[in-house]
Order: sequence, then C-alpha cells, then structure tokens
Amino acid sequence: MKSIIGGLALLSLAAGSASAQDTKVAVGISGWTGFAPLTLAQEAGIFKKNGLDVTLKKVPQASRHLAIQSGDIQCAATTVETWIVWNANGVPTKQIFQLDKSYGADGMVVRNTIGSIKDIKGKTVAASAPGTSPYFALAWMLKKNGLSVKDATVVNMEPGPAAQAFIAGQNDAAMTYEPYLSSVRAAPQSGKIIATTLDYPMVMDTFGCTPKFLSDNPKAAKALADSYFEALDMIAKEPAKAYEIMGADVKQTGEAFAASAKFLRWQDREANKKFFDSEFKTFSAEAADLLLEIGIIKQRPDMNALADTSFIQ
Repeated sequence: MKSIIGGLALLSLAAGSASAQDTKVAVGISGWTGFAPLTLAQEAGIFKKNGLDVTLKKVPQASRHLAIQSGDIQCAATTVETWIVWNANGVPTKQIFQLDKSYGADGMVVRNTIGSIKDIKGKTVAASAPGTSPYFALAWMLKKNGLSVKDATVVNMEPGPAAQAFIAGQNDAAMTYEPYLSSVRAAPQSGKIIATTLDYPMVMDTFGCTPKFLSDNPKAAKALADSYFEALDMIAKEPAKAYEIMGADVKQTGEAFAASAKFLRWQDREANKKFFDSEFKTFSAEAADLLLEIGIIKQRPDMNALADTSFIQ
C-alpha cells in the first residue's frame, strides 16, 4: 500500500511539475468568427496539450493595442493593416501566423433606398473607431468608389451594436461582420448588404505577439501556431463538435455558427506560407498608403519587421 501511495505521490508531483512548465500567455481577441479556432484550441485542450496556459481575453479592437502596451496581454488577433497602425504608433508587435480571410463575412449594410456606395456621400455610417478593421474597410470601400471617410458622418459603434442599431432603424449605413452581419441578412426589411469582402477582398486576420514575448518564448510561439493548425484539423475531422464549441462562445448554436463560418476561410499551414510569401507584402504596402492618406498613421513603420514566419515552418 505504501508503495502505491508513494507512486501516486510521485505522479502527482510529476503532473504538478508539468503544469508549472506551461507557458502563460494572455491573448486579446473579439467574438469575430474568424478567431473562433483559438477558442476551440482553448476549450478542447489543444493549447494545454502543447504546453501552453492560455487566457483568451475579449478586448475591443480599438483598445487591444493598449492592452498589449500595458502588458495585460502579450499576443493578439487582428487584421493585417491594424498591425501596421500599432507599429507605426509605437506598439511594437510581430505577426506570426495567418488566421483567416474574409469571403463575405465583413460588409456594409445600407437602407433599401441607397442604391450604391457612392450614395453614402452625406449619410451617417456606424463603424468602429479609426484604427480598427471596420473603419479601415469603410475607408477602403469609399476610396474604391471615389469617396473618402470625410464624405460621410461616421458614428463610432462596435460591429455588434452597429448591426443592432441599424436593424432598429438608426443610421443610414453600418459596417459590421459575422456573426452580426447575418442578423441583417435575416431582417431584409431594415436594409440590405450592399458590399462585402467578396466585392472588396481586404479583410485578412493574423495572430501576433510582442517581440519580447517571441524572443523570450520561441517554443511557446511555435506551440501557439501549431495549436491553431491542430484546431483546424479538429474542425475538419469533427465539425459538429467543433462548431458547437465555437458557437457557444458567441451564443450561437453549432448550426448557426457553421452558417456564419461559410463566409470566411481559415488558413492552414500551407496557405500561411503562400500568403506571407506574396499577398501579405503587396496588401500591406497598399494598406499603408491608405492609412497615411486618411491620417491614421503619420509615417510607415519598418514594413520588413511586421512579421516573423519562422513559427509556421
């Protein structure tokens, strides 16, 4: 009996030791569908299995950089152009893997009386604050139609409240994304979706961390990337279970979540390699030009220091 108890004690100590070795990391995200595999990696124990003690924190995109700056979080998920803004404004960060590409998951909703994006001139548009993805998407779509954000009155509202307010009859237009965009799809009497990222493919999300976290914890950074790809494998192998877990985080059924996920593409390891080799560079350059034009940044950051792709190899 004594040897059994001793053996159990040793196992307990070993388990405690293993647990103590888990690298702690706090990650800032939002309820965006594209980030959901991170939630899956957390809830399904993938992060834990790979030696990580991850805390996922819901932080609005407009203040996510402040959470990084304060040390409240070490890593975050956000759009490619947002990392340009953060680095240009003194918050050094590096992208280490791509999460998703929007294929209709982000869009502009307008009243049924508005016939084109050019008709937005002089209208009121709800969008997140300058420096966020919805604001950038608004600026991008307006520029492609010969307008600028100065041609509209922009009311700062986060994507969820923006969609809810629009359905309730407030504002002429709104910028939102899944799963909130589907709430407008389900309420055609309130208005219509006039454009999405199918028309303007410019919303791409990546995961990144502070340079200090990456240099201090290279194995953990690799484990974060590997865990994300493992979560994608789980979605492919056990879709019903995976959608149920991911949907629960945003108060959706598995079926409803699966429906909203159809409007984006999560990016696997091979897609990541292709993206960083080409599209990442050309898009970042064009995005930096627009960010300068609309006054979000005053100068370009070091464009060659925005990503470290060693963790996806």
